[in-house]
Amino acid sequence: MSATLIWILVALVAIGLYLSWTAGRLDRLHARIDATRAGLDAQLLRRASVTQELATSAVLDPAASIVLYEAAHAARQAEEEQREVAESELSHALRAVFAEPQQVEVVRAAPGGEEAARELTEAVRRVPMARRFHNDAVRAARALRRHRKVRWFRLAGHAPFPLAFEMDDEPPAALADRPS
Repeated sequence: MSATLIWILVALVAIGLYLSWTAGRLDRLHARIDATRAGLDAQLLRRASVTQELATSAVLDPAASIVLYEAAHAARQAEEEQREVAESELSHALRAVFAEPQQVEVVRAAPGGEEAARELTEAVRRVPMARRFHNDAVRAARALRRHRKVRWFRLAGHAPFPLAFEMDDEPPAALADRPS
C-alpha cells in the first residue's frame, strides 16, 4: 500500500469520526430540547393549576376569579399551535389581577392564602427560567444545524427543526417583588 492511500484512509476515518461526533452532539442537543420542553410544559401546567386553584378558592373578588380561571383554563386546554398565545394571555391576566401589592395582601390574609400566594409566586418565577433553558437549547441546536456539514451529510436525520417557545412570561410586579 502506498503512503498516499494510507493518508487518504486516515483522513477518511478522521472525517468519519468527526461527522459521527457531530451527529452525536446534535442528537444530545435534541434530547436536551425534549427534556427542557418537558420541564417547560410542567412549569406552565403548574402555573395554570395554581392559578385555577386560587381562582376557585373564593379568596379573590368574582371578576378577578373569572378572569384568572378562564385564562388558566384556556392555557391548560390550548392546542399546541395556540399554546404560546394562551400562555401569554394567562401572563396578562395575572399581571392585571396582581398589578397592585394590595391584591397579594388580600390573598395572603385569607385562610390558606399565604400558602396559595407562595405557590403562585414560585410558579410564575419558574416559567421564565424554564422557557430560557428551553430556548437556549433550541438556539444551540439551530446553530449546529446551520453548519454546512450538518446539512450536506444530513446529520440531523428526520428530526424536525427545533422551535423556540415565544410567550410573554413577565411575572406580575406584585409577585415578582415579594421574597418567596
